[in-house]
Amino acid sequence: MRSKIDARSDRAKGRRKGKSPKGGKALQRLLSYLEERDPNLIPEALPVDVPASSRPKVRTAGASLKARTAKVTTRSRTAPVRRGGRRAPAASKAFASALSRAAAKMPKRRAPARRAAAKARPKKMARAAAPPGVGSTTWIDIGPSLIPKGQTYGSARVDVIGRVATVAVDPSNAKHLLCGSANGGIWESTNGGATWAPRTDQMPTLAIGAVTFDPHDSTRVYAGSGEGNFYASLGAGVYRSNDGGTTWTVLATTPFVGIGFYDLVVDPIDRKILYAATSNGFYVSTNSGTSWSLKRSVKCWDITVHPSGGTVELLAAFADGLFVSANAGSSFASVPLPSSPASWTRLGVDRVAAAPDVAYAFAASASTAHLWRRSGTSWTKITSLPAGMNVTQAWYDWYVAASPTDNKEVYLGAIDAYRGRLTGSSWQWKNITTNGTNSIHPDQHSLSFAPDDSKVIYACNDGGVYRSNNSGNNWTALNAGLGITEVEYLASDPNTATWLMAGTQDNGTIRYVGATTWEHIADGDGGDCGVNQLDPDEVYHSFYNVSLERSDNKGDSWIGLAPPQVPSLFYPPVEISGATLAIGGSSLVITRTGGPPWTTVSLGLPSGDGASAMRGIDANTFLIGTVRGRILQAAWNGTTWKITSLTSPAPRYISCIAVDPSNPLRIWVTLSQVGGGRVFRSDDSGASWTDCSAGLPPIPMNAVIVDPADHKRVWVAADVGVYQTLNLGSSWNQFSTGLPNAMAVDLLFHKQDRVLFCGTRNRGVWAIQVP
Repeated sequence: MRSKIDARSDRAKGRRKGKSPKGGKALQRLLSYLEERDPNLIPEALPVDVPASSRPKVRTAGASLKARTAKVTTRSRTAPVRRGGRRAPAASKAFASALSRAAAKMPKRRAPARRAAAKARPKKMARAAAPPGVGSTTWIDIGPSLIPKGQTYGSARVDVIGRVATVAVDPSNAKHLLCGSANGGIWESTNGGATWAPRTDQMPTLAIGAVTFDPHDSTRVYAGSGEGNFYASLGAGVYRSNDGGTTWTVLATTPFVGIGFYDLVVDPIDRKILYAATSNGFYVSTNSGTSWSLKRSVKCWDITVHPSGGTVELLAAFADGLFVSANAGSSFASVPLPSSPASWTRLGVDRVAAAPDVAYAFAASASTAHLWRRSGTSWTKITSLPAGMNVTQAWYDWYVAASPTDNKEVYLGAIDAYRGRLTGSSWQWKNITTNGTNSIHPDQHSLSFAPDDSKVIYACNDGGVYRSNNSGNNWTALNAGLGITEVEYLASDPNTATWLMAGTQDNGTIRYVGATTWEHIADGDGGDCGVNQLDPDEVYHSFYNVSLERSDNKGDSWIGLAPPQVPSLFYPPVEISGATLAIGGSSLVITRTGGPPWTTVSLGLPSGDGASAMRGIDANTFLIGTVRGRILQAAWNGTTWKITSLTSPAPRYISCIAVDPSNPLRIWVTLSQVGGGRVFRSDDSGASWTDCSAGLPPIPMNAVIVDPADHKRVWVAADVGVYQTLNLGSSWNQFSTGLPNAMAVDLLFHKQDRVLFCGTRNRGVWAIQVP
């Protein structure tokens, strides 16, 4: 989603106004996600525009899962992430297994806490009677349960919530919906999307790529974990429900650990046969999903099966083109498409259920879209495609959906979605998602049809779920209560725990004022944000790259501060200390006046390194952590900023820095790359470090914060769960009662009200009263 800084950024980089970067911002963000977890990608971390020829090579289909270092994203307030890159390689089996084990040990949430979540406010939370420690208090969901007036590319403002990969509609009950969110789990609605309930919060991973009902018996539902479009590395296997999606179990882990799903289909004739399109290839199960066989080891994006079953015809879209099988996927033959491109960025395929010989293939290659239609046995290329179609993010948002009942109607999804109608020999196209006052959020991921009326469609995108009762002419948002916002950063008012600000993925910067419905206060992507602790009406937020805006009225209006551009992460770290504002990249961009003029201070870093975390000790002293594990100190000497290199705790990605409020010589850092120590403490201002990782699971650590009332008490946020030490890191215990198994990516402690906040991907913000 573009923000108002895009045009300025485009001009600064010599781009034509309005032109998206290669692969779109989502691609930049993906590379950042990978770099934060894979040291092999770090040399490409800092350049703002990485040429395709210079981008790191990633695992191709069929390569060993062990060929890559494991990685799962996470974020902390001081651990920004740059967008970018190609498709995520699968995480290593060792890492994904560790993640699953950590998730399995998470405490189960009590139902009363869940029912109370919608009404709870941190300031009014009852303190636990039990002593401080694990299980003595319970995390409370404080939303967002909805973000009204969210952004579109049209003139409309709509309700948004977060990224949805798929919606499955019960074939026997059109009001029964299951939503598969990017990394927020599976949600169920029994009233057509008016209300939702989370159903997989304690499953090993909440990243969902595909959900499908068994057409023979809709009480049985399957889900493929690992969102192929982005969070493929979080795959933990296939899930199954035997009660229509209310409760779930892990059906099969092998061979899907660290693999993402794009599609999952139950054979229309033989319910024991299932087909899976994954980031690792095409798989078949012949025993209702219990075990699986890899039939073609090329990345597979889409599957369509003939209504008479896969032994009649199965079409599958692979990274090397369209293929057909007449033996339920045991073997494939290439389908020659007229004037097909030499390579494929993305390919989708679908057929008309009522006329299965009519099928469509929709592809992107580089910046060009291609569409073919089959009628009978012949494929014809359609050359009249929608004007203005943007395919720069085809790897991320792409689908083709044929009307199940009308063989002359088809829907194409990219950044926008289009409805096409064949009249005679010509096609008429209508943009149905950016359409003036009838617009919805961009970045389309899938489209589903109601089983009883093909004019009723469900669009899934980065903003959530939307239903149209008239083939996309008008839309209703179905996002109320669907708590799946991807939070990147948190900031708070020091005087009250009922005011927060958060940066979010593609849903702007949002504000909490004590209710679970949060307010949308800035468009675009929400990057790092901060509050002037001396004047809480003065708040700051960023979009991406080096950017910053100030508000003097807590986000009601904004003033652009136009910092100079330097190479940086997609979300560079921002620190606010009174009138001193600092943004970290390959250099430090800083001002001591609350705005321009800015000073660019060299950090003396080698190419490819740059700031990944930052913490202000005071207005004259900042600590900076880097992508390659360096720790620097920036100190103001009255006339200039002096940069001093401290000892490095480890040569890996520093995700967060915390300074003990009672002792500025004591520094804590977390690291997000897997392998070796992930939490370190220095008691001598960075001269030496102690590894405090013993007792923590072997997964990325993303944020750290110290209790200002007890310097021995420290919390860290991990890819699964929050952990606490009461003895300076000598031992750790889970501090996760009530939390879902989502990535904990940011921690913020409110000193006055003693409330600890946790920002997650993609389950919003949680709060706990600390005794």
